[in-house]
Amino acid sequence: MQTVLIVDDEKSIRYSLKRMMERDFSVLTAQNGEEALDQFKQHAPDLIIMDIKMPGRNGIEVLKEIRSIDPKSLVIIMTAYGTTETAIEAMKYGAFDYILKPFPIPQMKSLIEKALSLRRLMTEEVSYALVEPAGADEREQIIGSSSKMQEIFKMIGQVAPSDVTVLLRGESGTGKELIARAIYHHSTRVNQPFLPVNCAAIPDTLLESELFGHEKGAFTGAISRRIGKLEQCQGGTIFLDEIGDMSLSTQAKLLRVLQERSFERLGGMETIRVDIRFIVATNKDLEEAISNRRFREDLYYRLNVVSIRIPALRERKEDIPDLVSYFLKKFNRELKKKIVGITPAAMEKITDYGWPGNVRQLENVLKRAMLLCQGEWILEDQLLLEKTWERPEAEEDLGKRPMEELLNILFEELSRGTATRQGLDMIATVERELILRALQKTKGNQLQAAQLLGINRNTLRGKMERYHIKKEVLVSDEES
Repeated sequence: MQTVLIVDDEKSIRYSLKRMMERDFSVLTAQNGEEALDQFKQHAPDLIIMDIKMPGRNGIEVLKEIRSIDPKSLVIIMTAYGTTETAIEAMKYGAFDYILKPFPIPQMKSLIEKALSLRRLMTEEVSYALVEPAGADEREQIIGSSSKMQEIFKMIGQVAPSDVTVLLRGESGTGKELIARAIYHHSTRVNQPFLPVNCAAIPDTLLESELFGHEKGAFTGAISRRIGKLEQCQGGTIFLDEIGDMSLSTQAKLLRVLQERSFERLGGMETIRVDIRFIVATNKDLEEAISNRRFREDLYYRLNVVSIRIPALRERKEDIPDLVSYFLKKFNRELKKKIVGITPAAMEKITDYGWPGNVRQLENVLKRAMLLCQGEWILEDQLLLEKTWERPEAEEDLGKRPMEELLNILFEELSRGTATRQGLDMIATVERELILRALQKTKGNQLQAAQLLGINRNTLRGKMERYHIKKEVLVSDEES
């Protein structure tokens, strides 16, 4: 069970937070900075939630000492409305985040969950040895005895001790984040922070602020200064997942960080120097993106110092029995089950399947089967597998398929969380079709089309350029 330390001189705050968390976590409390440091040194909590203004040593002083003892410590700062700038300064000294008093309970719960999830990533070592080490049942593992996976294990061992930038390539669900964490845990920066950022999960308009931070007034809604992930990760390792989804403007700024190890916050003049190790990942074809001018060639060469391709599960089916065994052990612990294994017919069904969602999909299918299983063995009919697409030798031109068929297939893939590159290409196809129809309806008037789509005119122009939509194709069928 993870441990949380609550530090506040107000008894009511300590009591309320403890009541909120004590069912899920081991909760410690302290009423001042000195008590907090004693508790920290004695119990090494996974998360500290601390007020700034306290009698004696204030929160920033305690934060500095905690971070000097353990740079990976996660501290959430609580502050009243009048001391927002002080809280932001605390971010400079390594606070995970801050929250304003009085705070909504759901917001605090979300912040706690996010912090503890990151704590697990930084503290739980990823094993990739062929022979399971002692105590391996309690840690995540990269499973694979196939020759392709053995080559990846060799690469991890070779690149981990250096600070070289690593580019991980592979389909969704192949385990790129696990590989990144294995590199981190075997690196010289293992005692420093590890921060993952999913570039596809954050809108373009917010990603720059998330990475580089911003100054007050830098854009609409920037009501105060914000410290970005790069600055927070000083001395550590940052993992940029889905780098292929990053906008060209953000790519340009990232290129500068890689070249000069410095940047400015949005709207700021101060140059901030950083010492960070970069690990990046993508499921996109970056070479194709370069040819389509969606990815910078100079950034590609900066990132592609060491490239590791993670094979799809269908390319290493000999690893499936080992993966099944690993997930059965894992979920027997989590679900408190005593399932011995799967029947030969069920194993044959799993082995013959195409696995478009790769290892992640296999994990989900087995977990669902174990929930349904009432005996000691998983049966063939308990493995609920979706029908996979036929994979042609040459990639099909999705733009020529009926739109209704594309939408149906895409919805099925998204609903079960296994959308592959082909599925993501469908999203682009649907978006292009919507833009075309909006432009045709407005007879090529970009301002009206943008309003119809709920985006601004510049965004529309960018998408027209991306999808190669020319003015001459904007005449509707009825007018032609």
